[in-house]
Amino acid sequence: MKFPPLQPISNTHYYVNGDVTIGPGAAIAPGVLLQADPESQIIIGAGACIGMGAVLHAYHGVLEVGESANIGTGVLIVGKGKVGTNACIGAMTTIFNSSVESGEVLPPGSLIGDTSRPEEAQLPEVELEVVPTNGQAIEPASINSTPPVKAEVVLPQALEEEVVKANPVYGEDSLNRLLSTLLPHRQALNRPLDNSPNSS
Repeated sequence: MKFPPLQPISNTHYYVNGDVTIGPGAAIAPGVLLQADPESQIIIGAGACIGMGAVLHAYHGVLEVGESANIGTGVLIVGKGKVGTNACIGAMTTIFNSSVESGEVLPPGSLIGDTSRPEEAQLPEVELEVVPTNGQAIEPASINSTPPVKAEVVLPQALEEEVVKANPVYGEDSLNRLLSTLLPHRQALNRPLDNSPNSS
């Protein structure tokens, strides 16, 4: 088996624009964008690691990445702030004009510093009806009670519609169109299969 030769890594695989200082030993993956607007600056500390496709865009101040900090793949950092020493930012995280403390770990997909989005919609409080699934009566639990009865929670119709509105499935229509084009004889995703002997 023949392997292709290894390509040397150079600093031409990422883009730098403006006042950007990169410390010794910093590892910057291909596809990274480091852009400092006029009167702004980016400082990358020694030993910092910036993952593939990350975008650091400084404006109205200094954007500093501390020593040995790790910035994951596809991270977007915009504005001014500081990523502290040994901080770890998970992949696909977005940070606006905020700082990350030294040693702090942000999980992938975090959103920090964006105050323009409203808080998540709160569903109205409703009383839930508990229906036993095996026909037994449901009684309050006591210390000496028997094992709990299995039950299902039945949501009122209005609440069920609110849950669907609050958690839409994005792209479902597009996926259904694609599947109907690729597989014209398939049944709809949400339609139950009819396996009764009368259907043909």
